[in-house]
Amino acid sequence: MTLSSLLNPQSVATAIFAVAVLHTFSTKFFAHLGHLQPNHAGLWHLLAEVEVVFGFWAFILVGYLFLSTGKHETVAYIEGRDYTEPMFVFVIMVIAAGRPILSSVMAGVQLVAAMVPVKRPLAIYFLSLSVVPLFGSFITEPAAMTLAALMLREGFFRYNLSTRLKYATLGLLFVNVSIGGTLTSFAAPPVLMVAAKWQWDSVYMLTHFGWKSAVAVCLNALVVTWLFRQEIGSKGRSDDAGARLRVPLVVALIHFAFLVGVVMFAHHASLFMGLFLFFLGYSEAYSEYQDKLILREGLMVAFFLGGLVVLGGFQQWWLQDTLTAVSPTVLYYLATALTAITDNAALTYLASLVEGVSPEFQYSVLAGAVTGGGLTVIANAPNPAGVAILKGSFTDETISPAALFIAALPPTAVAILAFQAL
Repeated sequence: MTLSSLLNPQSVATAIFAVAVLHTFSTKFFAHLGHLQPNHAGLWHLLAEVEVVFGFWAFILVGYLFLSTGKHETVAYIEGRDYTEPMFVFVIMVIAAGRPILSSVMAGVQLVAAMVPVKRPLAIYFLSLSVVPLFGSFITEPAAMTLAALMLREGFFRYNLSTRLKYATLGLLFVNVSIGGTLTSFAAPPVLMVAAKWQWDSVYMLTHFGWKSAVAVCLNALVVTWLFRQEIGSKGRSDDAGARLRVPLVVALIHFAFLVGVVMFAHHASLFMGLFLFFLGYSEAYSEYQDKLILREGLMVAFFLGGLVVLGGFQQWWLQDTLTAVSPTVLYYLATALTAITDNAALTYLASLVEGVSPEFQYSVLAGAVTGGGLTVIANAPNPAGVAILKGSFTDETISPAALFIAALPPTAVAILAFQAL
């Protein structure tokens, strides 16, 4: 193997991608350096931001491409990538996190919780981690992640939960949102990548994936709620946030109209960005019913996903060969593992490019992709949104990737049983 082959853009891009993955597991180290070296604290804290990682390394790759292939080839590659998903996640995250929608969802959850014969905080916790993730099959996974994370922050994370419960909740949230978007064919990014190509409609998704996901989501939420029932019941708050966030019905309906419009045009960036600009104007006009929009958090998540798009464009050469070389059962577990180190939508997209595959291949790829979507921050597009909202409740505002991985293993195991045994 020659030096020139090692330094070709494809090999270098894969090496940079591997370094970026390792970086996501090292953010706590950079946060610690920020305390040890206050003179350079800004740089270390920047590198400790999970949302910065893939964008940062994407710029390193772009710099290498400029030096190795020239301006024309580099610009052609960057402009040839599709950034619709990062833009959509940014827009849906900001709109869904607005006070009118959040207050409406909280009111609905509290209404249902009042009918459940258990302590109100326990019911709200369970519903936030079961019904809301399943709701992602209709309002999209990024919106469900944003709503669930905000509800958990307002009702639980603000009240000094134990570190163990925080990570158990985060791992459960990520897994349930990932598998909870499979009831329909239009709301989850990994499903969208294959639904049209493999001719899967919402009826097919519900009968082959959705009901199994619903069983796993509810069982996961029930088990964690039961295991931590004493702490959740004593520290959780059931109605503080709802009262504080209340807004007029008309304002809430208008916000839901914006949300529905963005979801309808999720594949058309020009349209949903136009709606978003209209939404910003409306929010400013009725600012008395708004909290501060989470523009920074949304932009950071979009930066993360945009970097993943840039780096992921060079990974097809090894991913496709890996996916086509094994049996369907092995493929399921392989897809689950690969999802932990690459976005599950990218994985299913690459699988959709393979021609002449069997229904068993198709099932294994998608089921594995959504099963592993909670193991790491990069495994599922909505995960960075959850991190951006909840990380302020963790020590040094940093979420340990290793602790997240461990916390996500039990609910992932339940998902495996649902997809493989039911």
